[in-house]
Amino acid sequence: MQFLNGKEERMWAMIVHLSAFLGFVVPFGNVLGPLIVWLIKREEGAFFYQHGKEALNFSISVMIYAAISSLLIIIFIGALLLGALFIFWAIFVIIAAVKANEGKEFRYPLTLRFIK
Repeated sequence: MQFLNGKEERMWAMIVHLSAFLGFVVPFGNVLGPLIVWLIKREEGAFFYQHGKEALNFSISVMIYAAISSLLIIIFIGALLLGALFIFWAIFVIIAAVKANEGKEFRYPLTLRFIK
């Protein structure tokens, strides 16, 4: 097993966050992207492990919030919630990627911690 050096580990931590944007191309890519990157690289550094786990938890949480918002479209508030959720998701994924590239820890707000 090869461990990542500091610069590589920060790069992969940034990639795991940005891989959530794969959801624009592949169905469920917003969860599959971080999951695949995290599963491949998770044992190569503690910094990456934490960022990967955080990115995956956030992606799963956002998918749950989107499903609930989709159900609420029936009472017309769901469309507003979906729009707000999309903006919230995109902004925080970018913030997390920047923090990871800077070598700083980051915790997403409103995230359900499925993976401890």
